[in-house]
Amino acid sequence: MSPDDPTRAGPPPPLWMQRIHSGEPVSGRTEEEKEQRRRRLARYYERRRGELQVEDDLTVFAAYWFSAVSCNPRAIYDKLGELVPDMRRVWVVAKRSAPWVPDGVPYVIARTKEYFDVLARGRYFVNNVNFPDHYVKRDGQIHVQTHHGTPLKRMGLDQEHLPDTRPEEDVDLLLARCARWDYSISSNAHSSRAWRTAYGIDAEMLEYGYPRNDILANATPTDVRRARDELGIGDRLAVLYAPTHREYNPGFRPTADVARFAERLGERAVLMARPHYAYGDDPELSDLHQRGRLLDVADHPSIEQLYLAADVLVTDYSSVMFDYGVLDRPIIVHAPDWDEYRTRRGTYFDIVAEPPGIVTRTDEELFAAFDDEAYRSPAASAARAKFRSEFCSWDDGRAAERVVRRVWLGEKPALPGTGGTF
Repeated sequence: MSPDDPTRAGPPPPLWMQRIHSGEPVSGRTEEEKEQRRRRLARYYERRRGELQVEDDLTVFAAYWFSAVSCNPRAIYDKLGELVPDMRRVWVVAKRSAPWVPDGVPYVIARTKEYFDVLARGRYFVNNVNFPDHYVKRDGQIHVQTHHGTPLKRMGLDQEHLPDTRPEEDVDLLLARCARWDYSISSNAHSSRAWRTAYGIDAEMLEYGYPRNDILANATPTDVRRARDELGIGDRLAVLYAPTHREYNPGFRPTADVARFAERLGERAVLMARPHYAYGDDPELSDLHQRGRLLDVADHPSIEQLYLAADVLVTDYSSVMFDYGVLDRPIIVHAPDWDEYRTRRGTYFDIVAEPPGIVTRTDEELFAAFDDEAYRSPAASAARAKFRSEFCSWDDGRAAERVVRRVWLGEKPALPGTGGTF
């Protein structure tokens, strides 16, 4: 019986499983009605900016285009509540995401009057992407750009001259959004270089590690066991398959045959499939999940919990490898389309030549890596150690605290790796 069969005995499945493949809400408004509403709200926002004062004790959080309460902003949200308890904290979420906001987390719905009031009143703004173009930054408002991954693929201005580059007008809008940033969080020296060249920013670079990775750096065996138990993994080998987005593909196209992959792993393992969030529901994964062949974790609210549960990561060019590397567990880079990806999307370095573990180029090579456990070999461990030294050394479990102390408390905390204290 599949893990989310509603007829099974016992408690209902976790809320995130109930979300899988539920349709998006459909608005009943016509395009003309939507435009009229946008204009009314724009006038309202302009008026409220003249009526309301910026409030020193209000921080506004958002993540992934208002779709979640997660990632670096969530880690900062939690630590801010701990270190600055008098600070009011509110999230912005899209209407379709509101049912999944964790209990006790205050929020406003994007593009409502309450939302525009918050934009006008907030002192601090924390996001892992940019706020929309309609946002007007007021004097005294402070922006913390957390980002949401170490970049292998080229970003922003660094995509110039690539086949799928942005139109010039998009670049101008991007730079205008980035000019709002007061702080830019970096997880490693490579990211610091990339953020400066990609976005032309003058923001203060907070080279503190990623707040979202604190949970990985501080994880205990109890934390790992809890994550595995919640997913029903038991003592089986847990394999997390998490490929990246390809902007030039209209939909999710797995780089590996996931059905055959699950079959080759057999009963000894559980395959957890995590497509990139840019893609919608995948019918094949849904079917395999329903038949109990794999675990579709596309809608799981915390990828960090999936990292803790997984014994090995299989990815291609996704930034998940940089986060998972904090755990010092095996990583396989499955790169069947590397030549096309690096040509069309552009990359900062050659991940096939400098991988965090072994590299496979065909499905058979990938399956064989589990048959002979090549992913655990001394050569794979040596590659991972080199990778971790370059990209993971700042993630020491104290990033969120450093950010809060610098931005909200005005301190200058010791940088990771310096041996200093707060």
